[in-house]
Amino acid sequence: MDALKNFASGNKSQTTGGNNAQQPGEKKDIGDRIAGFVNKKEGNRFTDQQLETGTDKVRDMYEKTTGKKVNPKFSN
Repeated sequence: MDALKNFASGNKSQTTGGNNAQQPGEKKDIGDRIAGFVNKKEGNRFTDQQLETGTDKVRDMYEKTTGKKVNPKFSN
């Protein structure tokens, strides 16, 4: 939960060392890849777990607002 709060508040004090390992069987969707690319270009401010949580929240907010499901190709 702290990671979500840090991600939402833009807290940059957390280190991001070595947490780039993906869980076995977990496949990155296009949304996760875009978030990772932007994060890398901005200096790796967030861990992969924080990015995953953030993209999941965005997907949930989109689905709640529009009432439409996101294509699994773009977000799992």
